[in-house]
Amino acid sequence: MSAAALAAVPVLLPADPAAAAEELPGFPAGVGLYRSAYRNWVGEITADGLWACAPTDADQVVEVVNWAWRHGWRVRARGSSHGWSPLTITEATASDAPVLLVDTASHLTGLSLDSVSAVRAGTGITLEALLTYLEGHGLGVTAAPAPGDLTLGGALAIDAHGTAVPAAGEQRLPGQTYGSLSNRILSLTAVVWDEGSGAYALREFDRTEADSAALLTHLGRAFVTEVVLRVGANSNLRCVSRVDIPAAELFAAPGGDGRTFASFLEESGRVEAIWFAYTEFPWLKVWSVAPTRPLTSRRVTSPYNYPFSDNVPALVADLAGRMVSDAAWYLAPVLGNAQLDVATVGLTATLSADIWGPSKNTLLFIRPTTLRVTANGYAVLTSRDQVQQIVSEFTDFYRERLAAYTARGRFPVNGTVEIRVTGLDDPDEAGVAGARAPLLSALRPDAARPERDTAVWLDILTLPGTPYAEAFLREIEQFLFEGYDGTRVEWSKGWAYTDDAAWEDEEVLGTTIPGSFGEAVWGQASGVLDRLDPHRVFGNAFLDRLFR
Repeated sequence: MSAAALAAVPVLLPADPAAAAEELPGFPAGVGLYRSAYRNWVGEITADGLWACAPTDADQVVEVVNWAWRHGWRVRARGSSHGWSPLTITEATASDAPVLLVDTASHLTGLSLDSVSAVRAGTGITLEALLTYLEGHGLGVTAAPAPGDLTLGGALAIDAHGTAVPAAGEQRLPGQTYGSLSNRILSLTAVVWDEGSGAYALREFDRTEADSAALLTHLGRAFVTEVVLRVGANSNLRCVSRVDIPAAELFAAPGGDGRTFASFLEESGRVEAIWFAYTEFPWLKVWSVAPTRPLTSRRVTSPYNYPFSDNVPALVADLAGRMVSDAAWYLAPVLGNAQLDVATVGLTATLSADIWGPSKNTLLFIRPTTLRVTANGYAVLTSRDQVQQIVSEFTDFYRERLAAYTARGRFPVNGTVEIRVTGLDDPDEAGVAGARAPLLSALRPDAARPERDTAVWLDILTLPGTPYAEAFLREIEQFLFEGYDGTRVEWSKGWAYTDDAAWEDEEVLGTTIPGSFGEAVWGQASGVLDRLDPHRVFGNAFLDRLFR
């Protein structure tokens, strides 16, 4: 691993025709094959020399899927591989495994307006390309994930989200939602089993169809080629960053009148706290809707306006490199303070502490050149008035456990705590009568708890391979599951921890996660996905365990 903890770029090797014909007999002639490595975001899940292809359109995807079904292979859609969990391939995937990577980003990238408030998009398009296209037509989204390199298909598969709830007095604009990107889907086209023809075929699903609810967030148990998304008029957003509020004040127990996380949420509705390990002053980012540029704001005309964060400074890279290569994990407090210092100086030096522009330019701020760390992730569903209570209790527990580990000479965290808040996936916000809520979105509303209208997203980041990280994160996970029965996992990140590994706790996989959605909802989703893909062409060993 490099000092910057960067994952290797996949290497593409042209296929030898003779070898391809021998190993993949009868493969569709019009679809080019090649050998490819797979690397997830942090390089913890890798495979070398897998067979891969890049269909030129959805019809070719169908040809590939039918070939895979008839020959006992499994198909894994690959976008930008910007994820942590084993939803695409598992860590144990061998290079000679009957697993075919199907790249979506090469050709499934069409974009067109279906109407003044809907965009038709191929699932291989990146979020940056999608938002740029929308901006050109005066359209945008309420919130979006920070990385612009995510493919739309990957983002929708795991209910990707940003950070936004209504500010005091704010009315939701037509075409907008405070939930996940999945809640924007009006219709989708997927490759599914067709009983009549006895083969896989393309089928379009309207948002009102019962089966669509399982496909809106499918975790890789389906292959979606195209979607139509509800969008709305674009907004100009101001983003103010500050590093002058102590964590003790920002995350204080509710009841005081200090500068609390909830007070900023009430004022602007769009807040993120980035708290470097072993430091006392979080990097607080506050977005607000601002039709015209405030006098103190710098106009930005493109995204990624924090170069000190996107391009790892030498000091941070050197420290991270020493920690990984020399097992100098005791440098975690030094690294945390170095990152805070870089952010504090960088915000001033780059004039990025107060920026303003079309929404895309402040919402997207993470590039692939950033420090690559592993992450866990959870959403705690709650009522809006309980946000500060949850943030306070969580940060108190995190601080206490980190201090206890440190007292024993253990440094399990060297990255950040990141806190965001969103609304839920209210299907009414799709603007279609009878729209279904995504069955497996972490933001799915709970009919039995209608007062829960908000989700607090909690993530902890640390360098891959950090000793005691899994045990520490297991304690965090158990605290959340035991303390808040509205806790669900963030699909793309780390969860189901044992003391030694993520995604391995059988009780969490088999009982806690299904229970967090309700057994009936989980069973419905699993049943639909199995019916639409009865041969489990779209799956892997981990998904087989999750949907057993």
